[in-house]
Amino acid sequence: MYKIAVVGDRDSIYGFAALGLDIYDITDEENIGKKFKSIADSKYSVIYITEELAAKLEKEIDSYKDAEIPAIIPIPGIKGNNGIGISNVKKFVEKAVGSDIIFND
Repeated sequence: MYKIAVVGDRDSIYGFAALGLDIYDITDEENIGKKFKSIADSKYSVIYITEELAAKLEKEIDSYKDAEIPAIIPIPGIKGNNGIGISNVKKFVEKAVGSDIIFND
């Protein structure tokens, strides 16, 4: 059975534990890539990751973009939204439909 994980800083992800999701407080800058890979290679179908951490792990996350699982979804952290999540959604939509459907004035 697959599970759902939430990865990021403790303040941003702590509340997800109340929903029964597995939380991983990754703040140690030294081995964040190894820790993320270990989580991604576990039995998780979905991994929510704070946008701030996703920015630091762009290379590692890209290595899973063509994999069926896990789906890696950036979410805003306690410090707010930096646009990575919407940017990724826009890229996936463009790839799926062949054009940009979000128009900025």
